[in-house]
Order: sequence, then C-alpha cells, then structure tokens
Amino acid sequence: MLHLLWLIPAFPFASFVVLATLGKRMPRKMVPVIGAGSIGLSAVVSFLVTYSFLTSPPPGNSFTQVLWTWIDVGGFRPEISFYLDALSLVMVLVVTFVSFLIHFYSAEYMGEDEGYSRFFAYMNLFVASMCTLLLGANLLLLFLGWEGVGLCSYLLIGFWYKDPANGLAARKAFIVTRVGDTAMTLGLFLLFDKLGTLNIQELMHRALLQWPVDSTLPVVAGLLLLGGAVGKSAQLPLQTWLPDAMAGPTPTSALIHAATMVTAGVYLIARTHVLYSIAPTAQLAVAIVGAATLILAGFSAVTQSDIKRVLAYSTVSQIGYMFLALGVGAWSAAIFHFMTHAFFKSLLFLGAGVIIESLHHEQSIFKMGGLRKEMPVAFWTFLAAGCSLAGLPLITAGFYSKGLIIWGTWSSTRGSTALWIAGVLGVLLTSLYTFRLIFLVFFGEMKTRVHKRPGFAMMMPCVVLGVLSVVGGFLDTPGFLGNIHTFTDFMHQALPPVTEGPLRGMSELGSEGLVTLAFLIGLYAAYLFFMQKRELAEAITAPAISKALHRFWFSDWGMDWLYERVFVRPVVWIARVDKNDFVDYIYSGIALITELLYHGVRKTETGRMRWYAAGIAAGSIIFLAVVLFL
Repeated sequence: MLHLLWLIPAFPFASFVVLATLGKRMPRKMVPVIGAGSIGLSAVVSFLVTYSFLTSPPPGNSFTQVLWTWIDVGGFRPEISFYLDALSLVMVLVVTFVSFLIHFYSAEYMGEDEGYSRFFAYMNLFVASMCTLLLGANLLLLFLGWEGVGLCSYLLIGFWYKDPANGLAARKAFIVTRVGDTAMTLGLFLLFDKLGTLNIQELMHRALLQWPVDSTLPVVAGLLLLGGAVGKSAQLPLQTWLPDAMAGPTPTSALIHAATMVTAGVYLIARTHVLYSIAPTAQLAVAIVGAATLILAGFSAVTQSDIKRVLAYSTVSQIGYMFLALGVGAWSAAIFHFMTHAFFKSLLFLGAGVIIESLHHEQSIFKMGGLRKEMPVAFWTFLAAGCSLAGLPLITAGFYSKGLIIWGTWSSTRGSTALWIAGVLGVLLTSLYTFRLIFLVFFGEMKTRVHKRPGFAMMMPCVVLGVLSVVGGFLDTPGFLGNIHTFTDFMHQALPPVTEGPLRGMSELGSEGLVTLAFLIGLYAAYLFFMQKRELAEAITAPAISKALHRFWFSDWGMDWLYERVFVRPVVWIARVDKNDFVDYIYSGIALITELLYHGVRKTETGRMRWYAAGIAAGSIIFLAVVLFL
C-alpha cells in the first residue's frame, strides 16, 4: 500500500484543477461531492498507508517514493519525492481526516454562498499544499508546499473580497508571513551552500557529522528556520496576522488553526530536530518563544469579546505549548499535542460557526447566552472541546498532551523551572478564558434568539470530533494513570526521546497535581466572575488602570500599534518621498514611449482593405530589400 503515497496530495490537487476550471459550469450539488470527496479519498489512502506501515514496517521504519527528477542543472538534482516515517505519517493522517470533516461541514455551511466552487477549489489546494509540505523528501519540495499554504491562506482569508477589511486582513497575513519566509529562505540557502544537498535526511546526517555542537553555522541555520516557523505558526513576534485572519469563512479558520498553516512551523522544527540537537542555543530560543507566546496570547484571549478572536488567541497560545515542547526536546509531546489540538480546536471553530449562523451572524459573546437548552448538541460538543482545550483532568485529551509537555519542561535536561512555571500559568489562563467563553455563550439569559438550526452535515463532524477530543488522549498516559506510551513509542521511530535530567524534588504526579490546581483556579475564577457575581468582574475592570490594562491586552499588547510606527509609516513615508527618483524616470520613459507608439500604430487601424493590402505589400518590399542588400 505504501506505493499509493503519491495519491494523498494528488487527489486534492486534481480536484482543485477541476473546480477551478469547470466549477462554475457544473451543477451546484456536484461541487461538494468533488471538493469534499477528494479529501475523503486522501484520508482513505492515508488510513491504508498507515495500516500497511504498521503491519509491514518498511526497512528502517521509513519509506521514500521517488516520482521524477524535478531539476537537473550542474549537479543540482532535487526530486519530486515523498518521505514517510512516523512523524509525517501521524501529521498527514490527522490533516487529511480533520480536513475531510471540515470539508463535509462546509458543504452545508457555505451552501448559499455565491463563491461555492471557488471556496472548495481554494480549500482543496490548501490541503494539497499541506500534504506536499508534510511528505516532501527535500527542503525545496517542502518549501513549495510551504508557499502553497501561504498563498491559500491569503485567498481564503480574503474570500469575501467585496469587503475591504477582508482584503486588508488577507494582505496583512500574506505580508507578515513573508517576513518569516524570508528568514527561512536564507536558512535554506545557508544549508545548501554549506552542506551541498537539500534532501532532508542527507542534510541532517551531514550536519551531524560536519558541524560541532553549538557552533555558529548550526545556530544561525536553526534561528533562520525558526524565523520561518514563527511566521507560519503565528508566534512572537509575528503572531499579529492570525487574529485578523478571522475575516475568512469559519471553516477556513478551522482549517488554518487545526490542520494546516499554523502547524507547519511545528512540523518544520520537528523535521529538522537533528539540526536543533547540535544547536542548543537555537533550541533554547524555540522554548523561550513558545513560553512567551503562550502567556501573552492567554492574557489577550481573556479580554476578547468576539468568539472567533478568543479561539484565535487560544490557537496562538496552544501552538506556543508545542514550541515549548520542541524547545526542551520533548519532540513526541509536541506532536501529541498537535494531534489532540487538531481535534478540539477544529471542533471549537466548527461549533462557533454553528452558533454564529444560528444567531444571524452575531459574533459577540456578550450578546449571546442561554444556548445550552436551545442547542443541546452544539453545547455538549463545544463543552467537550472546551474542556479538552482547558485540560479537564483524567477524561480529556488535552489534559494528557499538555501534561506531557509541562512535565517535559521540568524533567528534560533542556527544561527549567521558569519554563515549567510558564506552562502552568498557561493552564490557568486557558481554563479562565475557555470557561468564560462557555459560561457567557451557553448559560445565563438568552440575549439573541436562534434564527436557524444546523443540519446533519454541520453537526456530524462536531460529534465525531467531540468523541476524539475526549478519547484521543488515552494513547499516552502518565505513569500513575496506566503508564501507556503507545503514541510516544511510535513517534520514537522518528524522533528521539526526552533526555531526562535531575528531577529536583518533584515527581510527574506532583507536576500533574499542580497543573490540575491551576486548572481549577481558572475554572473557579471564570465561574465567579462570569456566572455567580458578574458585578465583581465589572468592579475589577472599572478603575482607570484596569481599563488601560484591558485595552493593552485586547490590542495584542500593542504590537500592531508598534509595528505601524516602527515599520509601516517609515516605509510609506520613504516611498512617497522617493516616488520620483531616477529609476522611476526610466520606467516612466518606457511607459511614455509605449503610449506614443500605441497612438501611432492605432492610426493604421482604418478598416479599409486597400490600405491593409498596401501596407502588406510595402512591408514585403522592405523585407525583401533588407534580405537582398544587407
């Protein structure tokens, strides 16, 4: 079955071509059949490949499929080839399955939209690009998929292009992520120039042999790749594009946050883990970026009023946990949290879409309330995902994956007390903003009447993802809860285990106990301020200093304000001052000459046949004269 690997990206690519060229002409009912069906076929192939990989493991627990040589110039011979190991297998399986559920949901959610076929074409290209990124055996093919997801995010965020605000959000996402991509491109050039190949496995092997630990080259290369990962995964200091990306359709948000773009940076660092193992300085930077991001995004999430923006900051925070795990060498814990996060975060966005559409596109959580009895299926599935996000102990997937990361920050030789405290504080904030959201939306008095109820196509994916948000964590449990390591053991085929150091007086049980305490404090604070005594929350936020702090966190710690003044305005000012420089005169001259030629040639268009015949004859005579006499 492994030889079917190429079909995983091929199905959505083919569907994109069909929908982009024939979508407007085909019956409307055929669009989701092709759009969602192609992703379903990719998911089926992913399951078949997984079954074959598990029952008949390839030699070395990895499989490479070479399709053809892409370029062959002067010894530079990158191939169109796919590489499958435990890491790419888990990633592509989760991406295709979750993407299929989101596509299935979209068939109903986008059913009345005028850009129906265009939407599915973009979504298909998005998934195809992500699969190419995950399976690419060399960094050039990975980069092709990397840029593909960047392009698709731009197209989908600005999908409703008639609203200028949506176009602005799309351009912001495109430009901010280009900053990171520039750093990544420099990193690729550096790696190829110094090590002579772009094949990832060969590249990592040569780096390990040729570069001393923590020498300049691996550290610089690691930091440049981190720059690319920071941009794509919306981490500090390039996280500003993701909250604005909520301008796109809600299924797009689910796809970006759960199964495609923001996880690309996590995959890049995990895939190049050998490079970071010999560049501990760069790896420490990964951990610091993750810890700082999860704290800052957590405070911003607490202050948001738009249901989708709360979830957006939540994603930034949870990806921060994955970066934290990568930074301390808890590689499998990062991928474990990627998997559980894909389940509960896609469900939260799909549930938010159900609520928004039912309330006639109302997105303010302060204008909701009392939906628990009106929409019971939406409530219970959203509650399951929210509890998993917050890390409800023992019964939710998020508890196990997040607990594994936090324990890694304590037990790893590359962890520290400060990183562990950041992880625990993140749990408290996550519990606080998650249950604040749940209490305001589903409890209390109803403030907006339900206008529309979702159908089967929208609720079925929510139920499936709700089940996975609970049971998905039982693949890996701590020692005091069964000591199951099914996921970790499988991931160790591709990623190294955590290098454990001195435990410094705390056991895994003690760490989980303090994490649980942080969860309970966040839950109680949310209950106290947003269920029991709302006036208490209003009293706390009433003083001027509290309002200023609220505005500061609400505005993403003033990052947009800062970037506007440090980067945007100076560049715009220079562009305006320099708009008539010497280079512009050249281009203006070319444009002027072209315009004059146009006016001259236009006069020959008389519509008279005798004039055209005379012109042809004159041209022939001049041509013959040139041939005969020169």
